[in-house]
Amino acid sequence: MITKRKLLAAAAFLTAAATFAPSVQAADDIVRIGWLRGPNDITLAKSRGTLEKALSEKGIKVEWAGPFPAAAPAFEALNAGSIDITAGSSTSAIAALSAKIPLVVFAYQKMAPGSEGIVVKKDSGITSIKDLAGKKVAVNRGGTGEYLLMQGLETNGVDPKSVERVYLSPSDSGPSFTQGHVDAWATWDPFLTIAEKAYDGKVVADGAAIKSDNAVVLVASRDFAKDKADQLQLVFDVIKSENAWAVANKSEAGAIWAKEMNVPADLGAKIGENNAVPTTGVSEANVKQITSVAEWYAKSGIIPALPDVAAGVVSLK
Repeated sequence: MITKRKLLAAAAFLTAAATFAPSVQAADDIVRIGWLRGPNDITLAKSRGTLEKALSEKGIKVEWAGPFPAAAPAFEALNAGSIDITAGSSTSAIAALSAKIPLVVFAYQKMAPGSEGIVVKKDSGITSIKDLAGKKVAVNRGGTGEYLLMQGLETNGVDPKSVERVYLSPSDSGPSFTQGHVDAWATWDPFLTIAEKAYDGKVVADGAAIKSDNAVVLVASRDFAKDKADQLQLVFDVIKSENAWAVANKSEAGAIWAKEMNVPADLGAKIGENNAVPTTGVSEANVKQITSVAEWYAKSGIIPALPDVAAGVVSLK
């Protein structure tokens, strides 16, 4: 696991993400964190105020940016130098590393099977992944959705060319699913739970059936991890504490996530059950697992080149 390697050149992959945060260059006493409307430890720490409290005791201010709708725009903001730390999936991190975005993964949380899957309408007549042949499926390009679909098709022996991938953002996928513009949706929580409970959906394959190796990861910019390693460790210490609280209090964590994501409160219990799972530092086994997914991504043509995953990881305790 390499932690001190020459920084990767920034890719020309960003858009106007700098507007998500008020400054481009962080002061020594400010940590800029991009948060997503998702059930992750950063969102929990933001809501409970624990990061501000712990860092303020060290004379460090927390500056929040977002909310970001998904990992890709958050990674663009990190690439632009607008934020220092954010969250995403291991699949989205793989795509970002392949695009030469200078980030490092510092925390790993294996997704629970119920937190991701492929959902269809109850009256669609689709009962298995094999029934997706000839259908349209909404996915987010290069992220969890595309991975879940392609992995599910391969696991079930379905020719990927027989299924049309419709590339949509998570916010656009819901309306397309409800209006029948797509036949299925490969997604994750909270969208999966919303599709089931509010969009008359049923899950035809969850993460276990798909044999998903996806995970939630926390990432930092390479510069931040190298120059402010002590601050990154402090943030991680708070994250681990928040995660332990969530694992021990799934319903309460789910209620907080539901509120932060602006979804109905009655979805909180399931969201908590699906997503309050242990977060750890990145182990050698985790690196191998991410690398295995990256190799599959490259083989499937989802990314143009295989990134050096080990070089994109920093080991924290």
